[in-house]
Amino acid sequence: MSTTLLVLSVLILLGIVIFQISKANEYIASLKGADQANDESDSINGKLYLVFLFLFFGGIIWSLYDSWDKMILTASSMHGKWIDSSFNITTLFTAIIFIACHVMLFYFAYKYRGKKGKVAYYYPENNKLEMWWTIIPAIVLTVLIVFGLYNWFRITGPAPADAKIVEITGKQFNWMVRYPGTDGLLGKKEFKLIDETNVLGVNFSDPNSRDDFMTNEIHFEVGKPVVLKIGSRDVIHNVGMPHFRVKMDAVPGIPTTFWLVPTETTDEMRAKTGNPDFVYELACDYLCGKGHSAMRLVIFVDTPEQYQAWVKKQQSFYDTQIKGSDLEKKFALNLNATPVSNTNLSSLNP
Repeated sequence: MSTTLLVLSVLILLGIVIFQISKANEYIASLKGADQANDESDSINGKLYLVFLFLFFGGIIWSLYDSWDKMILTASSMHGKWIDSSFNITTLFTAIIFIACHVMLFYFAYKYRGKKGKVAYYYPENNKLEMWWTIIPAIVLTVLIVFGLYNWFRITGPAPADAKIVEITGKQFNWMVRYPGTDGLLGKKEFKLIDETNVLGVNFSDPNSRDDFMTNEIHFEVGKPVVLKIGSRDVIHNVGMPHFRVKMDAVPGIPTTFWLVPTETTDEMRAKTGNPDFVYELACDYLCGKGHSAMRLVIFVDTPEQYQAWVKKQQSFYDTQIKGSDLEKKFALNLNATPVSNTNLSSLNP
């Protein structure tokens, strides 16, 4: 409360000072004559525009230099490099226009400042000039759109047939991760089966589900495509993996998918960044409630040997939590059931 009052007091005092300065300038102008006062004011303002031009671009350069290592993250996925190339090309064109426009804006304010006896030049129209400043931006925008669409279709195209599956489900306030077992197939889920133990509502009557395992961290194999099957148990969350350039909504009742190919292992990134504790991370990119900040999951990108060693250590959720418990009685296990087809990853049950 005291801080708020202090800020308000400062703002009020600042307003009073500005008001008094303006009144003093009016009084001086009345003594000198309006024309002389206006010439001096225009001259001062014109020079201040030049000063602000250098301060403005100096501030931008300093900000970029100071924040570069925090703002620019290395793209560690195949499609991430495509996104970065589109972003860099767009930034190049917009930066050129931004710099040119602002240099002209401030310089012209100085060069053509008001002077006694100076009259503005009457320039009604120039059809050729108007044609060029319409055609050139149209060509530039067309190039950017075509290039962007090309990468967009590559990114959102169908996943390779050999892509591994990782299911990510959000709930307030943590992520639940499920991997298929040796069969490479995820078992079916039914929301009516969700309880304190079976947090995903997996239907263990489906034989594909009995070798699925759940983990509290994510592992990818470097250079291998992986499909993320994304969902939510309650509100809308968002799967954000900044290094992989992934940002996909987790929507209750509507599964979403995204596929990627990791290109740099965690060990390689630790060497590149000089940070021995570096890890990739998954964070919820939507403010989903008071425990939002807890929705963070560590991601490791492994070599093929590291990945296989990690998979061998995992135990199926059925064996560790369901088998031999009272929950097993809820499921009529049909060992001879026909497995669910995996020919179309997008058709898998949420």
